[in-house]
Amino acid sequence: MGISPFLLAALLYKMRQTLMQSGAWPEWQQNIKYGLIAIAALFALDIIFDWNFITWAWYISLLVVFYIIYRIEDFVRLRSLMYAFLPLILLEVLQEATHLGNWKWLNDLENGLENAKAFAIIWLVAMIVIITRQNKALKKVELKTLHEEHLKQIAETKKAELEVLVAERTAELTKQKEELQQIVVELKATQAQLIQSEKMASLGELTAGIAHEIQNPLNFVNNFSEVNAELIGEMEQEIEKGNYEEVKAIAQDIKDNEAKINHHGKRADAIVKGMLQHSRLGSGMKEPTDINALADEYLRLAYHGLRAKDKSFNANMKTDFDVHIGNVNVVPQDIGRVILNLITNAFYAVNEKKSHHPENYDPTIFVSTKKLNDWLEIKVADNGPGIPKKVMDKIFQPFFTTKPTGEGTGLGLSMSYDIVTKGHGGQLLVKTKEGEFAEFIIKLPV
Repeated sequence: MGISPFLLAALLYKMRQTLMQSGAWPEWQQNIKYGLIAIAALFALDIIFDWNFITWAWYISLLVVFYIIYRIEDFVRLRSLMYAFLPLILLEVLQEATHLGNWKWLNDLENGLENAKAFAIIWLVAMIVIITRQNKALKKVELKTLHEEHLKQIAETKKAELEVLVAERTAELTKQKEELQQIVVELKATQAQLIQSEKMASLGELTAGIAHEIQNPLNFVNNFSEVNAELIGEMEQEIEKGNYEEVKAIAQDIKDNEAKINHHGKRADAIVKGMLQHSRLGSGMKEPTDINALADEYLRLAYHGLRAKDKSFNANMKTDFDVHIGNVNVVPQDIGRVILNLITNAFYAVNEKKSHHPENYDPTIFVSTKKLNDWLEIKVADNGPGIPKKVMDKIFQPFFTTKPTGEGTGLGLSMSYDIVTKGHGGQLLVKTKEGEFAEFIIKLPV
């Protein structure tokens, strides 16, 4: 029987493993199954009957298996094992062939083949060891390749997921960007409305003061107009009498009165123009401006405005204007708005302190101007309660106010800061001592 049945069984077993690993097992399952059954049947027959042709059946079966291994790509990994078996199988076939006769040379050949089989077995063992090591190394490479392919698949899956997430996130960010842009547009519109509201609010503070201020020149205009009407009547009478010297004197009085009417009319016109400038939405253009006159006018207008709302309100107003300043190139309505805001805040501060300290307190507002080298300095100070340290860093922030709800928009100082710093390239500084005073300093380049 020899070693052929065992080699054949080993090859079929390896074929089965190879097929299972390659995924081709379902196609070959029945063939391998029938092959194993045939081996078992031949093995049983060989043991029971010891028929000589069964031995050749083993060799023919091995030849068929070798052919399948050599021709079918699914078994390419078994070819090395086949080559390892081949010398031993060939020697067994030759040895079996020596039994076909009784010649002496066949016996000698059989003895030589028996010795060669020992070397074939050594070759087989060596080849199996080598093939086993190669298979292990190949298995590691395959496992590594499979692992890398698995990682690559995972990476591609993650990449696809990330691309989907990036696309979703991009769409979301685009939507958010559009929403934010719309919010910015709405905020700008709201800001413009709030700024105009703040301007109109400060204009409202001036309304009573303007009414008081404009009343004086109007009274002068009305009075001198009435006087001129009477003088014209007297002049007509003197003309009828022929008293031309008296007519000349009356005419001179009328002329003087007309000059006064013109003067006070211009004063009323200036007040109205100032009011219109103050209520403008735009920033206007810079023009030479008498800062002293501007500060003095807004001081009186703010005071009379507060007096109109609260008859009990009183405060001392002290000024110290540098007469050598001359005209300064500024936007008058904007700088006037800053000065008005600071003065109004100062009046509010001293009034608050007066309400809490009615005795031994003399509310006073200080407004001064001074030219220092290339800078014009405008100061608005009060002896009110001062500004708490905890809010000093916030006073120029939009919508921040220390006034009770409903009494301030929180935009006055913010707008003033922007007008001075951004609109005129200047500085708006503050000095204060809690409980004693607050002083705002406007510094403008000249």
